[in-house]
Amino acid sequence: MKSKVLAILMSLCLIILSAPVYAGPDDYVHEEANKIYKKTNLEELMAKSAILMDVDSGRILFQKNEDEKLPIASVTKIMTIMLTLEAIDSGKIKLEDKVTVSEDAEAMGGSEVYLKAGEMFTVNELLKAIIVHSANDVCVAMAEFLAGSESIFVEQMNKKAKDLGMLNTNYLDCTGLTDEGHYSSAHDIGILSRELLTKHPKVMDYTKIWMDTFRNGTFRLDNTNKMVKYYAGTTGLKTGFTTKAGYCVAVSAKHEDTHLLSIVLGEPDSNTRFAEIRKLLDHGFANFKKVEILKKGEEVGSVVVDKGKSSFVKVVTKDNLSMMLSSDEQGKVKKETAINSPITAPVTMGAKVGDMIVKIDGQDMAKVELISNQSVEKASVFLLLIRKIASWFGIVL
Repeated sequence: MKSKVLAILMSLCLIILSAPVYAGPDDYVHEEANKIYKKTNLEELMAKSAILMDVDSGRILFQKNEDEKLPIASVTKIMTIMLTLEAIDSGKIKLEDKVTVSEDAEAMGGSEVYLKAGEMFTVNELLKAIIVHSANDVCVAMAEFLAGSESIFVEQMNKKAKDLGMLNTNYLDCTGLTDEGHYSSAHDIGILSRELLTKHPKVMDYTKIWMDTFRNGTFRLDNTNKMVKYYAGTTGLKTGFTTKAGYCVAVSAKHEDTHLLSIVLGEPDSNTRFAEIRKLLDHGFANFKKVEILKKGEEVGSVVVDKGKSSFVKVVTKDNLSMMLSSDEQGKVKKETAINSPITAPVTMGAKVGDMIVKIDGQDMAKVELISNQSVEKASVFLLLIRKIASWFGIVL
């Protein structure tokens, strides 16, 4: 009897192992994108606009039509996410706060989780639905919760864009469904995305989610950013599509201590979008290396203090500075100090006294503030007089 059962089990195993394996839709998309990737080079990108940026320093490593104003579809939601996390981190709202859905939110079309007016969800649930599933109805619900109405929220979006120096951006809604008059550029999206990743890193707790659920597990959330599954080290960020905008995506990825951000806008199809974003990231990781240029607190000289108890104060760097450099650039880095000398007492510890300018081939690449490493009180009239007399005899006090 046992031998018969064993034979049946072995037969079933052989049938299962010999059966053809069919790829799921995501696997198929990945394979198609892989074919496009192999044919792509950076000089022939099909994206209307593109940029590759180092997240830590903000240095641009590649760009194509980076300042062109283009419709950006759901990439718009990066700003919606930014203002939401800003409100959370400032203590204005909490992840546990309950949000009540309005009729306007329910009426939103496109990508959605089918909210119903009167339903209540936590900020955490809604944030996840925006970031992972790109839900338009949830964006409106969150905008209303934060600002009272979507129109006021859009005003806040544009103000934030202006504050960040996003010169080629204008928002008309919080979702990106509007094409005419609603636009941004690859460079501006890079500025915004870098700000989000560096100032509100908890966003990556959401952007790295591949699959989750909503409404107590009854609705599945699938990440529209396929790079999360198919590109090692992906940390975010957001896809977008409308007929006018084409296929867009902003993707961040981290390998060891290198964190890159890449954006493509106006791609002809989704496969090309992911193939070209992967090509840009691969280019960055393969051809650039993070190099430490300056250490925080590094002494770079001294500055004369006029009318102070001390005649000099040491000057140090305020922050660390690392830069993504190509192999050719690594031997061309020059550092120049621009110190405001003399400075007048009193001097507080940490006061700015100048800048360290980093150059490559004569071009300014970065700047780090130089500060005093100690305080200097104002000298008394008696001490100043003694110094004056001592100077007549060539003595420096």
